[in-house]
Amino acid sequence: MKNLFNEYAAKKFRTELDLRVYTSNLLGKSDELVLHGGGNTSLKSTLNGEEILFVKGSGWDLVSIKAEGFAPVRMKTLLEMAKMQELSDSDMLSRQKAAMTDPSAPNPSVEAILHAIIPYKFVDHTHADAIVTISNSLMGEKYIQELFPNFLIVPYVMPGFVLAHTVYEMCKDRDWDAIEGIILHNHGIFTFDDDAKSSYDKMIAAVSKAEEFLDRNASIEIQRNYKHSECDISKITKLISRAKGYPVSININQTPLANYYSSQENLREFASRGVLTPEHIIRTKRVPLIMTDTNLQEALEKYMDAYKEYFHEFANGEICLNPAPNYMIIKDLAVISFGKTKKEADIVNDIVEHTMKAVLRADKLGGYKSISLQESFKMEYWELEQAKLKR
Repeated sequence: MKNLFNEYAAKKFRTELDLRVYTSNLLGKSDELVLHGGGNTSLKSTLNGEEILFVKGSGWDLVSIKAEGFAPVRMKTLLEMAKMQELSDSDMLSRQKAAMTDPSAPNPSVEAILHAIIPYKFVDHTHADAIVTISNSLMGEKYIQELFPNFLIVPYVMPGFVLAHTVYEMCKDRDWDAIEGIILHNHGIFTFDDDAKSSYDKMIAAVSKAEEFLDRNASIEIQRNYKHSECDISKITKLISRAKGYPVSININQTPLANYYSSQENLREFASRGVLTPEHIIRTKRVPLIMTDTNLQEALEKYMDAYKEYFHEFANGEICLNPAPNYMIIKDLAVISFGKTKKEADIVNDIVEHTMKAVLRADKLGGYKSISLQESFKMEYWELEQAKLKR
């Protein structure tokens, strides 16, 4: 992975927050690190004699974030929350909002508490493809431990307060100087330092190490499959629009990668093993609609029935989302993504493209394995997302 830090460009920045913006933008320039709002960064500083965490605000992308995109939150409040045994995510966000020194700033990231407990000035967090590809393999725990022996390795837990409190408990008696970074299985990676460039450099170095491991052990050769397969786009658009309850926009992906992925044997099982990193499920759902024959109506009905069964198995008062798929795979032909707008369909396609490559490479490491059905449901029906529906 290329290090984009430019010493000459960095010299023009006069404040630490300016540097925080600059290195955040550098992280955001790489789709292999973050996609569409993924990842977050922070800076610890002082304001009127009070220690403040400037953390990426909700609604901002790292690639385009500016100084006003960082939410200023009192560190004292965040550290007090980290020690609590229980805290709902909605209460967490309310407390964080109340602890902001500028109420007009965007809501703080759900990872603000975790950023606060890491005792370094600059903290970077990404969902790097290479890291999650390895950790989502069947032997992921072994490979990650061997590659990053001096990192804190955290088993998958729900993002937000649960993750922050888990790290807090794991590090109570740890020497932070001996921790080079944090890897969250099935989720992503943190690096940190008291210098903006050093924290960014550590991220690039760690991800590069993971990429080199994959190049040595999980290289894939994409071959286009030219088998004939029929596809009635107008029918697909009509049926999905009816199921969604609004006219859908579509993205048709017939790249060599999509074609090769769609030509795999036992496609239904192969392509239904879950998301690459938890936040993707809100965009893509856990699995796609798989078309291995031409009876689209029947396949769509079966997909929606299966989704309802999944919902009722784990639901505890949640509101069921629309059960129609957010993307589909047509055997030997293409991947088609759906959205209310073209932009939304394109975002789903971007996520699916990265997932396809990761699944193929993880299989080279012994097999791909995402988070469990229950954990998938928790993420898809996160109370913060449900709150939006109830409003």
